[in-house]
Amino acid sequence: MPRTITDGKEFKLGLFSANCSSGLAVTRIPERWSGSWEDNLRLARLADEVGIDFLLPIARWIGYGGDTNFHEGVLDPVASAAALLAHTRRITVFSTVHTAFNHPVVTAKQLATIDQIGQGRAGVNIVAGWNEPEYRAFGVELPSDHDDRYALAQEWWEVIRRIWTEPGSFDHDGRFFHLQGVGGVPKPYDGPLPVLNAGSSTQGRGFAARNADFAFTIVAGPDDGAGVVRDVRARAESEYGRSVGVFTLGHVVCRPTRREAEEYLRYYADENADWAAVDNLMRLQGLHAQSFTPEMLATFRARFAAGHGSCPLIGTPDDVADEIERFHRAGFGGMTLSFVDYVGELEYFAQEVLPRLEARGVRGRYT
Repeated sequence: MPRTITDGKEFKLGLFSANCSSGLAVTRIPERWSGSWEDNLRLARLADEVGIDFLLPIARWIGYGGDTNFHEGVLDPVASAAALLAHTRRITVFSTVHTAFNHPVVTAKQLATIDQIGQGRAGVNIVAGWNEPEYRAFGVELPSDHDDRYALAQEWWEVIRRIWTEPGSFDHDGRFFHLQGVGGVPKPYDGPLPVLNAGSSTQGRGFAARNADFAFTIVAGPDDGAGVVRDVRARAESEYGRSVGVFTLGHVVCRPTRREAEEYLRYYADENADWAAVDNLMRLQGLHAQSFTPEMLATFRARFAAGHGSCPLIGTPDDVADEIERFHRAGFGGMTLSFVDYVGELEYFAQEVLPRLEARGVRGRYT
């Protein structure tokens, strides 16, 4: 089956962080998303059926504390991708891989194998890393210099691309990896996997401009996001002669009336927010990541509770379609969505919002 995630013909929609408990909602409500294998399988089959373009998991090993220990339970993104690809027909499934914790020779073999399983529907989300407690868990020191994190990621990716594209074996003597007689068979199903890079720092966006098919970046909204899109695209074209799409992320509360949507948002993300986990998550982002500006961190506390700092898509089906269309007009190639109840709320989204996006020319009709 030919890969479609990189065709660039329409605004792509994916589901983000469904492989972990609570998804992106830092909430204490008892009905919060389980992140279980059974629920992820139900979701993948539904997403495949209704025309969602891709699934994007996170990689996490330590929770963020609070009453729920937010993100304590997380399915491994590589192992689960293999299973989900075996149970679906059309959707692309990305694997999120941290370069500091995964050897490139092993990763190249794993990803080529799951791409064979999915017959060309696997993708890779390359993460250079920022979460210092997880580095401690692995016995690895978090480089204080952002440049060093991305220098490692660059060499890591170059090794993997050589394994996927070169016949026979080769030696590699670099700054971070010293390898002899490296090779890899099988190769990916139909050439190197599509690459998404989750990074919002200057270095992260530079890495995406050089290597990725899609830069996955946090913005405040479509207005400031339009400038980010222009900058990433211009850098990719001027420095590397490449064309790069830009994705961002949002959390959805879609109901028949705006009042119902806002009441539910208040219920899970205010009255029942896990504020201790929210504050710890924001503290770590401020200390070790550059995804959010200081101004964002000062004002986005409610957004972190509602959806890990992502953009709100709140209201009626028309309201949600309007906001997604604004991102489309700002030049984004797509965005990820998260829900409190991914399965139940995706059903309503597919029934009510997707047809509106088709009518507006944001997306084509899925058959």
